[in-house]
Amino acid sequence: MKIISYNINGIRAAMRKGLINWLKSYSPDVVCFQEIKANHDQFDVSEFEQLGYNCYWHSAQKKGYSGVAILSKIKPNNIIYGCGVEKFDCEGRVITAEFNNISVLSCYFPSGTSGQERQAFKIEFLNFFYKFIEAQKNTRHLLVCGDYNICHKAIDIHNPIRNKNTSGFLPEERNWITNFLNLGFVDTFRILNPQPHYYSWWSYRAQSRKNNKGWRIDYHMLSEDIKQNIKKADILSEVYHSDHCPILLEIY
Repeated sequence: MKIISYNINGIRAAMRKGLINWLKSYSPDVVCFQEIKANHDQFDVSEFEQLGYNCYWHSAQKKGYSGVAILSKIKPNNIIYGCGVEKFDCEGRVITAEFNNISVLSCYFPSGTSGQERQAFKIEFLNFFYKFIEAQKNTRHLLVCGDYNICHKAIDIHNPIRNKNTSGFLPEERNWITNFLNLGFVDTFRILNPQPHYYSWWSYRAQSRKNNKGWRIDYHMLSEDIKQNIKKADILSEVYHSDHCPILLEIY
């Protein structure tokens, strides 16, 4: 199974930049989108369906904001829209596809960069999401994909010293990732790629992407007891439809 997670920063803009042709050529089995920023009646869903995907969209109530989706060539047994908490579900933060042997979640964690109120909301979401996953982790294998809006370690950010007090690299956020992994998950990319200078998001400012001054905030977190099934994990930094790039996981 070839799985892509991709914060596309607006599905309509990404489609104008060649997203469909890239999906056609790369042909992942499952695609987890974040930040689709549209309702499914605002773009041509059939373009994805013609590629063989069963498409499931969980948009935010607010127009042009947030939203997640799962596209799959393998028809899921069940789709769960949201996480059961209205304040998070109205922002389109979580969608789950249940397959025979694994549940795949596409998640878009809140950002706290706009101020204290949203940072508090982010921490509230983190506290909830930890318990949400803890309640499921022993019932089936999980793959928790998406934009976590957190760099875990200094190796995951281009300037850890300057950003030590920045939302997305705060000690409590980084500790949350550690605690989340300790629930029984592995950061699939880091298992196979211990080297520095791999990032999945770059600011549009100051030629950050060209200079590779980025953050690794997008993850495939997989149940630890099936880590032996990991075939490949990669960051596709050469793919340009967004300020993020896709991340890849191949599992047996």
